[in-house]
Amino acid sequence: MRHRFPPFHNALCIVLFAWLLIFLAGCKKEEVSTFDTSYTALNIWVGTSVGAVYESATYNYSYAYEEGAVTFYAQISGLPASNDRTFRLEAFGGDSALMANTVRTEDYVIPAGEVGGTYQVYFNTQRLSDPTLFANEDGVIYFRMASNNLFSIGSENHQTFKVILKNSLAKPTNWDSANYPSRPLSKFFGTYSRVKYQFMIEHLGLRDFEVNYNAQTAYDEERNVVSNSYAIYLLQVMQRALKDYNDTHDTPLTDEQGNLVTFPNSAY
Repeated sequence: MRHRFPPFHNALCIVLFAWLLIFLAGCKKEEVSTFDTSYTALNIWVGTSVGAVYESATYNYSYAYEEGAVTFYAQISGLPASNDRTFRLEAFGGDSALMANTVRTEDYVIPAGEVGGTYQVYFNTQRLSDPTLFANEDGVIYFRMASNNLFSIGSENHQTFKVILKNSLAKPTNWDSANYPSRPLSKFFGTYSRVKYQFMIEHLGLRDFEVNYNAQTAYDEERNVVSNSYAIYLLQVMQRALKDYNDTHDTPLTDEQGNLVTFPNSAY
């Protein structure tokens, strides 16, 4: 037996269906506006990629003979766009006027479909107006996003970041002598000079490390200890790095006394 509904019931169904269409249309319009990327804030910070914000980062000019870098992070507050978006940084405040020529920034790009990335600001030791600058007293420089019509400034604590500047390098105490089973660094890398040590740090990423004759592990990161055989490999790395430098520069690498930087042909 088929049931027949009274006319008023059919009318009610039509009205409800009409209201449902209006509601769905409103939801669709809301969704479109959520994906609007025309006004997006850009957050910048030093710390970690997962969002931990540090008060500052430290850069030591002595740890690179030429150019080194400080890593920073950027992330938009909204949704990704379908096109690449570019931003720049500008230095301000602190000692920025003293070392403006040493700083290099880039056109930083947030790729299409991404919400952020990892970037770097570069500092060039050779461009310091005074090679002893920041050797006895730390400097400071701040960075912020340069004016940009794609992004507004980020949230509090994500609008600027600070870099502490140092320029101190001490001769390792184990360069000329060490107690067995440790070996002096001079047995592998020759005569000490500040420039040579800077050059080593820049290419090896190691400083104040120990060579231990009995070490079984090539490099023990926790103890900062390398094995004898790994130290020989590091010497070979530095021999190649020095050759590459001298082949690509008008004058060979010289130290602070004007002497040519050299590395022994082999360890002894």
